[in-house]
Amino acid sequence: MKWLGGRSFRRRLIACEVGAFLCVIALIWLNEVIDIPHVLLGAEPTPLNWRESLSESIIITVVGMAIIGYTKRLLQRVKILEGLLPICASCKRIRDKNDHWHQMETYIRDRSEVEFTHGICPDCRKKLDAELKRDW
Repeated sequence: MKWLGGRSFRRRLIACEVGAFLCVIALIWLNEVIDIPHVLLGAEPTPLNWRESLSESIIITVVGMAIIGYTKRLLQRVKILEGLLPICASCKRIRDKNDHWHQMETYIRDRSEVEFTHGICPDCRKKLDAELKRDW
């Protein structure tokens, strides 16, 4: 599901929605100008009614903007949900979608381009030194 949160995917989806609404508006005006039912199907010709086409275009634009806004919010939610990672509070292993538990390093390495190196931070070093002195 990571691809759903990708910036490129989100841009393409929004662009497709905008394109679809623009096509609908263009078809409304094309029908108004050339009278598609009359030309293609032999129906009775209808007079040019630009007010109707303008109001339909405005309504479609408003609906389109609402749908695009809703899509953006949904994609933002998907991005947030993709960021959740079930991890054991004790051993720090990570649960995958099949309920299998993996070492954190293995899980992250297999799903990204991250390579781990290990070291000891200063706080842990102090604790380890104290434990080693106590054990001697």
